[in-house]
Amino acid sequence: MSETAPPGPRDELRADCARCFGLCCVAPAFAASSDFALDKPAGQPCPNLGDGFGCGIHRDLRARGFAGCTVFDCFGAGQQVAQVTFAGRDWRTAPRTATRMFEAFAVMRPLHELLWYLTQAVALTGPGPLRAELEAALAETRRLTGGSPRELLAVDVDAHRGRVNPLLSRASELARGDRAGADRRGAVLVAADLRRADLGRGEPARRGAARG
Repeated sequence: MSETAPPGPRDELRADCARCFGLCCVAPAFAASSDFALDKPAGQPCPNLGDGFGCGIHRDLRARGFAGCTVFDCFGAGQQVAQVTFAGRDWRTAPRTATRMFEAFAVMRPLHELLWYLTQAVALTGPGPLRAELEAALAETRRLTGGSPRELLAVDVDAHRGRVNPLLSRASELARGDRAGADRRGAVLVAADLRRADLGRGEPARRGAARG
């Protein structure tokens, strides 16, 4: 019999760059540093972004001074904005959508990070009041991510995070409790994720590959 694997996030919370429009290469600002080789204003495409929304230096990002790109993880927010919020219209062929699309990505990304942690927490928490609260928070967060561009931009991310964080903290404490066997191994992995995450600022604990 195979050992029980630690619970993983839903596929929708994994970056799928082929279904995105290079939003992580356009929407955020870069500051020249050890992570990025140049300054880039928010909303301006990185000079390495290709016509097909792929990175022209993907294989050499670290060597070319773009280590920050190799650890960024959108938690699937990119394809959600591209394919759901804006129904497949990209900012190049529909330039009037660009500003709203980039603003929507800035909202969607922290919401998807919360979805990732909530999904993990629900998977680890047994039946009871905390599990019910986590499931309700998961459903509400997922509802927010499905809104129109106007609805999404009206979301108060900080307020929503403030409601979710205490639940994640309680789930983390439970996961760090004394458990046995494979269940304990999975719990410790997620608890470590939650401990490393600065959920007050929405910084990712999970590392992901840059777009290719």
